[in-house]
Amino acid sequence: MQRLVTIGYERATMEAFLQALQVAGIDVLVDVRQAPVSRRAGFSRRQLADALAASGIEYRHEGALGAPKPIRDAVKAGGDYATFFQAYEAHLATRSDRVDGLVSDLADSSVALMCYERDVAICHRGTVAREIGRRTGLEPVHLQP
Repeated sequence: MQRLVTIGYERATMEAFLQALQVAGIDVLVDVRQAPVSRRAGFSRRQLADALAASGIEYRHEGALGAPKPIRDAVKAGGDYATFFQAYEAHLATRSDRVDGLVSDLADSSVALMCYERDVAICHRGTVAREIGRRTGLEPVHLQP
């Protein structure tokens, strides 16, 4: 059965992160950070891909779906999430082909969209998940390991 979930790794241990994905039955993790690097040990692209592979989960990076740096910088400077999401939705509208690719993946896989923030309400991955849900009828589930 296909599933669409989102997950943030803020405050999560790698063990809890992987366990949450396994319990959810995830086949593919799609990293929607613009740059797949992290100060958190184990969550940069190579280390994360290796840990996921050892757990039987495929890793993919979709940097084109990441929030562009100017949008991220603006929210950090002023904390205005309404403006952030408005700008991100405009950006996402230019990446419809990338969203189409994720919709295709869901035909035969359970997919998790990953970014840093634990709370999906302040992360762009929720916007991506809602758009995929709109196109597929799937209701995204938001994991908090």
